[in-house]
Amino acid sequence: MQARLLLEDGTLFTGLSFGAEAEMAGEVVFNTGITGYQEVLSDPSYCGQIVTMTYPLIGNYGITRDDFEAIRPYIHGFAVRRHEPVPSNWRAEYSIDRLLKEYGIPGISDIDTRMLTRILRHHGTMKGLLTTGSQSVEELKERLDATPLMRDQVARTSTKNVFSSPGNGERIVLIDYGAKTGILRELTKRGCDVVVVPHDTTADQIRRLNPDGIQLSNGPGDPKDVPYAVETLKQLIGEYPIFGICLGHQLFALASGADTTSLKFGHRGGNHPVKELESGRCYITSQNHGYTVLEESVKNTNLTVTHINNNDGTIEGLKHNTHPAFTVQYHPEAAPGPFDSSYLFDQFLEMIREHKRNNPQRPRQAQLSETLKGELQYAQK
Repeated sequence: MQARLLLEDGTLFTGLSFGAEAEMAGEVVFNTGITGYQEVLSDPSYCGQIVTMTYPLIGNYGITRDDFEAIRPYIHGFAVRRHEPVPSNWRAEYSIDRLLKEYGIPGISDIDTRMLTRILRHHGTMKGLLTTGSQSVEELKERLDATPLMRDQVARTSTKNVFSSPGNGERIVLIDYGAKTGILRELTKRGCDVVVVPHDTTADQIRRLNPDGIQLSNGPGDPKDVPYAVETLKQLIGEYPIFGICLGHQLFALASGADTTSLKFGHRGGNHPVKELESGRCYITSQNHGYTVLEESVKNTNLTVTHINNNDGTIEGLKHNTHPAFTVQYHPEAAPGPFDSSYLFDQFLEMIREHKRNNPQRPRQAQLSETLKGELQYAQK
């Protein structure tokens, strides 16, 4: 069956259909990863986007349960040069075609993905419509023009309920803005007692969980579309050690007085070089974002830039000058990509321990005793 991808500038790609017979619009972006297409498909940060892979052969090692980064894919379309319908890998459980069919997501293959990527690099990311229908190009253009880009991706991808992953170590509240499973995996691997909360959890609700530290997750879309999250972070900065990743990094910057802006075509892939300014060391990182923190806006804040992108000089890391908090724009949990930066989770835990040493708290038994005493006095009234 034929499939077509129409860009908002009028460029039309015609290829073969795989996945669902459907029509979906979204922001068209490209990912430069050679492997890791399943993690890309299931990364909530791609919610509402049509993703093209620059590597030409996709699907050859299939889909396996263990490699999902979310419970389901949130992308609106998948564009590849060559789709392999019969995977060859001992871990494979089924194919990309079956996965996309299951969730109603269209795919297109046998198109010039190199040309598509060059268009996006030159003109920037743009809206697109991926369809298996037979409508005229004029009708498709009308539909595309009438379809706005999504603005509620965080609400769509975040957990709806609080849940925990128990451990014997530090209690970490993970605010889920569209979190990848890899973040939870890295924290639990280190024995943390993790409580995952929805994106709109208030500061008071987080305080009642009595965390040792707060992890800000990755997530989709424009950070300015979730102003309530910024207001919550304003209340929490300084109270608890904080570590932010990707969207969490941008929200932390906004809460600290900095500003964000969109990139021309974003950073998406597993091979982005990042320089740590203090040591001069370069790390190869996994990235997936379309927005960045403005360098000029950081100068009037209490933040220091810790990392920059070696390709375009954009900000990749921040730390607070007076409070225990730091963030990175890239993905230290990888999945897919290199694990060069997983040490940041250890750095986060050490920051929590140092904060505890410098700010010893009264024993919880004494706090509980005071609480019970207050409740008794209230009852006697």
